[in-house]
Amino acid sequence: MSKTLYEKLWDSHVVCDISTDATLLYIDRHYLHEVSTPQSFEALKTDELNVRRPKTNIAVADHSVPTIRNGRPIADPQAAAQIALLESNCEHFSIPYIPLDSDEQGIVHVIGPELGLSLPGMTIVCGDSHTSTHGAFGALAFGIGASECGTVMATQCLLQKKSKTMRVHFTGQLQNGVSAKDLALTLIKKIGTAGAVGYAIEFTGQPITNLSMEGRMTLCNMAIEAGSRTGLVAPDDITFEYIKGRQNAPKEIDWKHALKLWKSLKTDTEAHYDKEIQLSVDEIIPQVTYGTRPDQGLPDDGHLPSGNTNEIRDALSYMGLEPNAAFSDFKIDYAFIGSCTNGRIEDLRAAASQIQNRHVAEGVIALVVPGSGLVKKQAEKEGLDKVFIDAGFEWRSPGCSLCVAMNNDRLPPGSRCASTSNRNFEGRQGAMSRTHLLSPIMAAEAAIAGHIVQIKNPN
Repeated sequence: MSKTLYEKLWDSHVVCDISTDATLLYIDRHYLHEVSTPQSFEALKTDELNVRRPKTNIAVADHSVPTIRNGRPIADPQAAAQIALLESNCEHFSIPYIPLDSDEQGIVHVIGPELGLSLPGMTIVCGDSHTSTHGAFGALAFGIGASECGTVMATQCLLQKKSKTMRVHFTGQLQNGVSAKDLALTLIKKIGTAGAVGYAIEFTGQPITNLSMEGRMTLCNMAIEAGSRTGLVAPDDITFEYIKGRQNAPKEIDWKHALKLWKSLKTDTEAHYDKEIQLSVDEIIPQVTYGTRPDQGLPDDGHLPSGNTNEIRDALSYMGLEPNAAFSDFKIDYAFIGSCTNGRIEDLRAAASQIQNRHVAEGVIALVVPGSGLVKKQAEKEGLDKVFIDAGFEWRSPGCSLCVAMNNDRLPPGSRCASTSNRNFEGRQGAMSRTHLLSPIMAAEAAIAGHIVQIKNPN
């Protein structure tokens, strides 16, 4: 019987079918961070349960960590308490933990792949919706709730309902300056934030196979913003080359055995998808959102919509924008390059390439926050930190930072940010803050210009 990639991953992890709508799945990898796990650990202690396979778990602090550290104690008492609790819980249950002062510390969805912990064919979960990121490796990866995190730790299994399958097929040739972030925002603009609810998305087509692993991770990361819990790209030679030699990747004979399995992880020719969408990338230009949802993207003519619905009027009102206005009319106060969507080395290289011998506009605060210590180290080795600092950007330590207002990096009320993160909800970056989602290239250009710049043909 022909199967899609999703069906192969699902079927290979079925422990048993509980009912027509409930299947017990085996979980290979569980990522933990400081925000979603306190309840999980407390439940384990209350029920006097052990962690079944501690080494299949990996913990790291990322959401609430300060990105200005310099070895100083964490000033925010809540953040300090969350991180200390994660450390003590991991020690109590013998779960591997990456300390804050390690080069390997960083955003959970960045450190997993770069340490070779996210591998093709795995089931991967985390108490964070953007766990879909790891699907870029041909893994069945999805976010779960706090109570489910405890269930996974105790049993190595999870009760789930099987999704329907959706194929998003891209055709054509990517234009200069168009990134995976732009593909994701274009898709979300087309189908809406609920367009993929109940579906597992598989991204296919030559533009996808041409993407780097960083690009594929960005695309799968944003699948959740289209309503899907799961984004997938079939593993190929680009995937295998990325994984090979990484710290936790299979070695020698195990590598040969793994490759044989991984090469079978692709949708069969005769397999059926429940829904198919086709998009040509030929006419896609760099995207930017104008509203308070990821699907509220700017039309290609660079002007805001007319505000002919209550939804659009409310979004424009919150964002402090006028109907039909050009985006270039609106100045930004902040620019943010980072997050689990765009905080990898490729993203920093792309942004840095835009700002050589230029400077951040007066009045704009621009932050570059590497997704991990290893990304930061590589960027400094390449001199990217100097490029950013010379241009007036702040060069920070790893963390979720301005993606989410859970740490010291928050926008003041009413301020406007050009952000490479994944969500532009009301208050996402701080109370009454205003967020425009875009790519690292677009964020760098906005920081330099002092306003959102429409780039149709970037260099």
